[in-house]
This record gives sequence, C-alpha cells and structure tokens, in this order.
Amino acid sequence: MVPTIGARTNVRRRNSSGSWCVRITAIALLLLAATHAARPQAATPLPGIESVAGSWQLMFMGFADAQYDRQDGVRGSTQIGSINWGMLTATHKLAGGELELRTMLSLDAIGVGSRGYPELLQSGETYGGAPLHDRQHPHDAFMELGAKFRREVSPGTGFSFYAAPVGEPALGPVAFMMRPSAIDNPIAPIGHHWQDATHVAFGVLSVGAFTGAWKLEGSWFNGRDPDENRWNLDPIRLDSWSGRLTYEASPHWSLAASYGYLNSPFSYAPTVSEHRATLSASHGVQYGPDGQWSTALIWGVNSEHGASMSSSMLAESELSLDARNSFVARAEYVQKSADDLALDAAPFAFPPARTFGVYAVSLGYVRELAQWNRATLGVGVLGTLNAVPGALGSAYGSTTPAGVVVFVRLRPGRAKGGDMQGMVMDSGVASSALLRP
Repeated sequence: MVPTIGARTNVRRRNSSGSWCVRITAIALLLLAATHAARPQAATPLPGIESVAGSWQLMFMGFADAQYDRQDGVRGSTQIGSINWGMLTATHKLAGGELELRTMLSLDAIGVGSRGYPELLQSGETYGGAPLHDRQHPHDAFMELGAKFRREVSPGTGFSFYAAPVGEPALGPVAFMMRPSAIDNPIAPIGHHWQDATHVAFGVLSVGAFTGAWKLEGSWFNGRDPDENRWNLDPIRLDSWSGRLTYEASPHWSLAASYGYLNSPFSYAPTVSEHRATLSASHGVQYGPDGQWSTALIWGVNSEHGASMSSSMLAESELSLDARNSFVARAEYVQKSADDLALDAAPFAFPPARTFGVYAVSLGYVRELAQWNRATLGVGVLGTLNAVPGALGSAYGSTTPAGVVVFVRLRPGRAKGGDMQGMVMDSGVASSALLRP
C-alpha cells in the first residue's frame, strides 16, 4: 500500500501534554534511581579485535549474518538475506591529546536489497519515493567516515571535537547495533526513528566538554534522512542541531539525555521539520570468565512542527550465560500515525494524524557453533509477537501478528573476564579503550 506523498504535512499527533509531563517525570526518576542500584562486578565491553600498527592503536568490530526472515499476516513477507556492517577505528597520540579516525561500512543494500528486510510495524526512510512501512531500510554503504580529537586540560577534564562527512551527531542513545544489550539481536527496534536514527547523518560537526563522570556535547548536522542511493555520499549540509548530556554513574551504569531539531528530515515532505528528545539508561555486568548481562532502557519522543508529541519506549537485554549460550530480549511500545504505517490511503483511509499505540516483544537464543582466537560463529532464532489495536486487525490480518528470524552470525569474540580490553561506549558512539575493573 503506497501512501499519499506529502500527507505528512497535515499530520497532527493528538496526545495530552499533561500525560507526557507525567511520563517524562516518571522516566527521569527511574533513571536517577538506577544510579543508586547495587554495583555489579564489572562492565561489559563490546566484542572487538585490537591490534597495533606502529604508533596507531587499531580496533575492529562488526557483524554479518545470513538470515531467514518470515513476518506473518496480511502485511508480512518472507526473505532470505544478510545484515552486515564493519567498523574500524585508528587512534594516535597528537598534540597532547588523542586523534581517532573512524570508518563504518555496510553491504546491507546487497544483503537485503533496496527495500530492506521485512519487519512488521517498522517505519522510516523511503523506497520508490514513498515511505517504507513494515520493513527496515538497508543502511548506507558509508555509515561513518569521521575524525575525533580529545584532549585533557587537567586530570579528568577536557574537550573534544568531531567532524564527519557522514557520522553520528550528539542525539539519542547509542545506535542499536552498537549496544551491548542488542549486539546479537538481528532486527532493528520499531522505535528506531524515535530514538537513534540519526546515527547516519551526512554532515556532522560536534564539540564536547567533559569533567569527571559528566560530558556535555553539541552538534550541527544534516537532519535529512539518507536517500535511496545507498552507495554514495549524500549532499553535506549543516541545518540541524542537538545537545546531549551524559553521566557515567559507574563503570556499569550510563545515563544520557538529549534534545535536537531536525530540519526537513523527510524527502517526501520537505516542509516538515521535527524535534526529538530522548532519555536512556544502560547497564552492564560481567560475571565469571565468560558470562555477562547488558540492559538498556530508552524513551524517545518526536514532535513535528505544530503537532503534539508521539513517543516510544524500549527495554532490551542480552544475557550471555557462558561462552556458547546467549539470550536476547526486547519489549517496545511506540505511537505511530496512520501516515507512518501507510494506512492513510484506500482501502483503510484513516486520517493521517490518527495515532495508534503498537507493541512488539521479541525473545531469542544464540548458540555458538565454532570459536576461534578472534571470532565466533553462532546460530540463532528470534521470535517476535506484535500487538496492534482492534482497528488495525484487518490491515494486519490479526491483532497479534508474529514474525521469526533464523540466522547464522559471524562476529568478533567477546573479551574474557580477566582481559577487559574491548570496545566501550563513549557518549553515544563506540570507542576503543581499556576498561578498569
């Protein structure tokens, strides 16, 4: 079903502002309370491969799978494809500080095609000039090409600069594929475009200041979603802005809040701009030689000019029992309009502004089949149960449409309990570092 192009210009999301004040306050209190929770034993680094080339420290991490994706119901479909990405950082001492060169690449456009992979209730970006719905878009071949400079002016206090023709501004939580709580989850959250979708922006300049456990960042960036050509660099412009405050409560807890203005993010509705706010909390604990548990709580809200807010909430977790057995889980609630889900045209013809609360709950298991010194090969399955209001039952063939993904996955291995080197989160992006126990 192809929606009416430009219908989004008339979308008005109808929600009580009072109820949002209550929700925002409740979530803020939850995140603050998290800082006083019992301290676990150790932080959880991301799986990565470290090396040294002369005076440069190198770090690689990535993910590649072959997957069978089946989404049931009227709007579902089946696909055999591959999700993949790779990231390389090179770090070097410079001018009393540290220079980090970053690149992140993906062959999604080959692995899942120009329309991406089937995922019920997903929305965001376009195909054939029309908004995608019930599919996750492929990522661009160039997801990041950037450089970051960080320097202390006194112990624990300093500044940073980041510049990228394509990169990630200081808006939202860590992108889903880089979160330890979702590193083995093969599908994107359905709230992606309410939370962390700006992780691929064509044109980013950021400045930051840090002291102790606090970091404040500001960014100027391109607010437009990537276009449908996944192989080039989109036109670079700096027409949007954002700010993010991060508090590293301990090596195990990280809290962040961000706000941003996105100028004309939608190519099919160029006169519409958007405001976005996010809150997030991430937690990690490592136990024994091979076990670890990572969890994230995320709230994101969008507001188009002249419209009320629509929100998303996410809780996700990955539990690795040992070197070979891991469980992943995610639960989401998102408010999506008829326009978001392409339900504003015949035969449904809901008003574009009408908002529906939709849910998705996923549970998966991964078993490592073969492990080498620097890589691991696993097989996994992820099942998802979605829930939509009764008004959408005919559109989806059920009020509880389901999906399943079976996959074989290759990625770097995790650091051992006694070897804490690996990728850690640095205010929204991954950074190569040595964790302290």
